[in-house]
Amino acid sequence: MDPLWIVFAFTFGFGVKQIGLPPLVGFLTAGFALNYFGIEGSNSLQQIADFGVLLLLFSIGLKLRIKDLLKPQIWAGSSIHMLITVLVFATLILILSTIGFSVFSNLSLSSSILIAFALSFSSTIFAVKILEETGAISSAHGKIAIGILVMQDIFAVIFLTLTSNETPSPWAFSLLLLIFIPSILKRTKLANLINKAGHGELMILLGVLLPLAGAAIFKLVGLKADLGALVFGILLANHPRAKELANSMLNLKDLFLIGFFLTIGLSGAPTLETMGIALLLALVMPFKILLFFMLLTKFRLRARTSFFTSLSLANYSEFGLIVGAAGVANGWIPSEWLVIFALSLSITFIIASPLNMAAQKIYTLYQSRLLTFESTTRLEDDEPIEFKDEEVIVFGMGRTGLEVYRVMEEQYHKNVLGIDISSNKIHSLEKQGKKVIQGDATDLNFWQRVNLSKNLPLVILATSSHTTHMRVIEQLKEINCAVQLASISRYKDEMEELKQAGVQVVFDLYCEAGSGFAHHTYNMFNKTDASVN
Repeated sequence: MDPLWIVFAFTFGFGVKQIGLPPLVGFLTAGFALNYFGIEGSNSLQQIADFGVLLLLFSIGLKLRIKDLLKPQIWAGSSIHMLITVLVFATLILILSTIGFSVFSNLSLSSSILIAFALSFSSTIFAVKILEETGAISSAHGKIAIGILVMQDIFAVIFLTLTSNETPSPWAFSLLLLIFIPSILKRTKLANLINKAGHGELMILLGVLLPLAGAAIFKLVGLKADLGALVFGILLANHPRAKELANSMLNLKDLFLIGFFLTIGLSGAPTLETMGIALLLALVMPFKILLFFMLLTKFRLRARTSFFTSLSLANYSEFGLIVGAAGVANGWIPSEWLVIFALSLSITFIIASPLNMAAQKIYTLYQSRLLTFESTTRLEDDEPIEFKDEEVIVFGMGRTGLEVYRVMEEQYHKNVLGIDISSNKIHSLEKQGKKVIQGDATDLNFWQRVNLSKNLPLVILATSSHTTHMRVIEQLKEINCAVQLASISRYKDEMEELKQAGVQVVFDLYCEAGSGFAHHTYNMFNKTDASVN
């Protein structure tokens, strides 16, 4: 990557982070700034961007379960939303073609439908980054948003495959045999390839090799390479080390995705007309948000889940650029539309970023109105949960939270309740006899349904997300609940923020782990010495 690109990306990314926006907005701005100074992209930057998308789709696949896509709110919700959006947007485009904008002139019905189809997608990259920033990637609304995005990606891949100059090979049907990969991994020593890769650079290399292998195989039979990376991720999603594999690639994926955001800004020079049309398209975005919200509540999701899901999808998509590029290559739409797609995508990124970061405040402000759209009966997985007589509540049932649960229950004989947003983790712990429930601690409704008036429990925040911890504290303050609070933390600045927010006990995860290890080692060797004497 050219050093100048790195300087611009860091400068703009650092700048927007200081005003509370995700760095990706700065990377987009950096691309437009480079374009303004006459700097063009290159094949190497495009290759970096393409590789970043491959890693992103692979990591999404690692966190996805096929059964999640089969839920009506996902497959039906995404399909109905796309159909309505295409019909409405195509109609608006045909109307605008009669007003006098040169870009809209001479657009046929088929061209209008293609443009509307490109605008019907929401950005996978944006949603994943925002969900990671807010610590909601495994929440109910996070899983639904990712499921809808994967369905949209599948629609895009089908379109690109059908419109490609390359006809899929008859061997493409042989890819159906991939569904046997998970069972083959279980019954053979192939699983040891992942198990024996360790936890360092070999794991990262494996995370690079697998999406490249999937992309190469799919491209070989005339299918979209991106789909291959996604499918390979999904096939490994149930592997015990799938989460570790995804986490090991996190920083590498983010680094290569910077190239993607730069290429958007470098894709073309905006004019006053194209900028005006892009702004107009950005103003239409509330329609997509409202439509998502209405559909999801009709599928019996709670207002909060529907609202948060809709906001995370409040943008246009990089797949719109890809679909648009296919349309331009085939001569179906004018080339100016690529610049419009890039500008509208960037504008909606910039608008949607602060909206998503302030989603909880916005929901709290309009909660009473939004609740009127809820169905009288809701999905079981989306029902708020009431507490009973628990003495200790542990939020986050990962390795740290599970150990906290065990010590409190076995050594101190406390009535402990574990809470986690992951349904898969909850089902696994229930089979082990643990007293656990699924819930989103950042949900205000969750806390409003909790009866803590008699016996205030000790609340232990043991998730890996500092953002989640701070939001739990905000929710407790919102309902004026003065529980005893303890939290784990990894960084000094985050520890200070927790203390200022009123957390009585802040546990330095790394420092205390070292201290505990030292005490444990000393006690073990003292016992050994005593037995020898």
